Formats: sequence, structure tokens, C-alpha cells
Amino acid sequence: MSTQIKRLRYVESLYCHADGLFGACSLDDAIGDLDEVRLAEILESWFISIRNRAEPTSADEARWRTGLVFVTTVVTWLSKTSLPIERLRRIDGQLHRLTTLYGQLHVRKGRQTSRIRSLPAAVIEALYEMLDPESRINPFSRQRGRWLAFVAFMLMLHQGLRRGELMLLSADVINSAFDERQQRTRHWLNVSVSQYADDELDSRYSRPSIKSSNAIRQLPVSAATAGVVQSYVENYRGKPDHPFLLNTQQDTPLSTESLTKIFAKISASLPPRTIKELVDRNGRSTVTPHDLRHTCAVVRLNQLLRQGDSMEEALQKLRSFFGWSRESQMPIRYAGAVFEDRLSTVWNDSLDERMAVLRAIP
Repeated sequence: MSTQIKRLRYVESLYCHADGLFGACSLDDAIGDLDEVRLAEILESWFISIRNRAEPTSADEARWRTGLVFVTTVVTWLSKTSLPIERLRRIDGQLHRLTTLYGQLHVRKGRQTSRIRSLPAAVIEALYEMLDPESRINPFSRQRGRWLAFVAFMLMLHQGLRRGELMLLSADVINSAFDERQQRTRHWLNVSVSQYADDELDSRYSRPSIKSSNAIRQLPVSAATAGVVQSYVENYRGKPDHPFLLNTQQDTPLSTESLTKIFAKISASLPPRTIKELVDRNGRSTVTPHDLRHTCAVVRLNQLLRQGDSMEEALQKLRSFFGWSRESQMPIRYAGAVFEDRLSTVWNDSLDERMAVLRAIP
């Protein structure tokens, strides 16, 4: 069979898929109307249908690439007409998103690679409910332990902190100032090398550290998260002789080993139905601190794309927020997770509201 005939058959299979989803001529209608939303739905669902085949082959990769190139080429040609400039700009942005995001997805990879997965919404909801310091099902018996786990959970989920970054935060980490332009108080925290990192005040055997100079950054913090941290500092942290934010029952700085034990206890306390979904979706029954960073990254990238940022701009913002170098390819891996997980809605107003998190995670 000639290459040209193969390509025509691949395109025909895309048309058949679209017809089955949205009715006859739906792909032509979407292309003719330059309906970027419908085109994205068709391409995404087609990719998933190919990816989920029981026995994927090398031909499936060619099928996907041919369909993607066909749609983007025809839409690019049609958009070079006398359309309003705003419509052209929107279509161009959507095409950029399609080609950049979908172009790096592969139906079949030559070698096994680790997959980045955000935690399912049911798991995040269960964690919120369980780790609420006032919850009856909280697995930690003492108030100080409950608040320690809750603050660690909030900062890793909403700020995307690494373990070492979390454990280096000082008790006065939250900064605030009134923003005259926005007429509201803004909060932020600085991720930086601790001035006490090599001090005798840090008695931890495995001392935490900042991964690289790129990890030194300033992060916006919502009023809700700032309030949680402040409440912990004023009422539940105690008065230890060290400056670090997270303090154990023994008045020592939280260590890597202690944080691991906390999450082991959290994982063991999840309801059976939540563990089942975690296993079904992520292939394991435990939650780790880095899972929260993954979830934060996937949700924030999804929000940036939905609010209109180009893929290139969104990925660069992600690098800045999560402390990656400008050349880092990590955000590209999260782009794949955004697509494959199909986050259901947008984290619109505040990245730190509980229900917004739940709505944005599959």
C-alpha cells in the first residue's frame, strides 16, 4: 500500500471517529467553522481511543500524527482569510496549543518512562476531610500533630514545595503587604537557603537543602493558606529553640524521616474506596509528598492554558513557580499529564480554595 493511500485511510478513520462522537460531517463542520473547542475535543478523544487500543502498533503512531497534521494544516490555511483580528489571534493561540501540547504525545514509546500523575479528586477530597485538624477521622491523636500534618499538606499541595524546601521554611515565612493597585493585602513566601542550614540549631541527621539556585524563588500565597500557617505558628507550633516552621512533638525541626512516617500513616488511614481509586488511577496505594507537588503543577498548568496563555508562556511560568531552570524539560512532562488526565474544569479564582482544587482534578 502506498504511503499516500495509508495517509488517506488514517484521515478517514479520524472522520469516522468524529462522526461517531458528534454526528455526520462533524469534523468538516468544526474545520469550516474554525471551531477550536470542538476540534480539540475530536483530536483529544481520537488520541485516547488510539492510545487505549489493546495491541498498539507503530501504525497507530503514524495514524495519530497524520490526523493531527491534517487538522492543523487545513485550519491554518482557512484562518488566513478576512477574519476579525481577535478571532485570528484566538485561533492562532489554539493551534499553538494543539501542536505544542499534542505534538509531544506519543501513542507508543520505544522504552518505558515514568508517568506523572496528579492525585485523583477523590483522593484529594479524602485528604482534605481527614487532615482537617477538627476531623473525627484524623489519624493523629494530638492537636500539634494534626496541625503539623495539615500545614505540611497545604503548603505542598498549594505551593508545590519540595520536601527540602518545606522543611527549611522559617516560622516567619509568611510576608504580607497592602497592594495599593489591587486594594487588598497580598501574602507571599520566599523559598531560599536557610541562614540556619549549617547552624547547630538544625539538629537533623539528614539536613534538608535547596536543590539548586533555580529553586530560590518567591511564591504568592492566598489569604486562606496564610491564615492556616499563622494559626499554626501562634497556637500549635509551641516555643522551640529552633527557627524552623514545622516543629515535632519533641520540639525538634521536622525531618525527612518524620515526614515520610507522617505520609505513611496518612496513606494507611485512607478509606478503602479511596485506596481503590488511587490504585486504579496511579497504580499504587500510597500518597507521597511529591504527589502533592505533581498535583499542584498539573492544576496550575491547566489553569494557565485555560486562561489564554500560550503553551510556551505557560511552561515558562511553571518553570519559575516550581523552581526549574529555563531549559528544564520537566514542564513538558506535566503538559502531557494535563492532556491525559483531562482536568475537568478551571481553577479560576484562587488556586488555594478547597473546592477549586477538587473541581480541577480528575
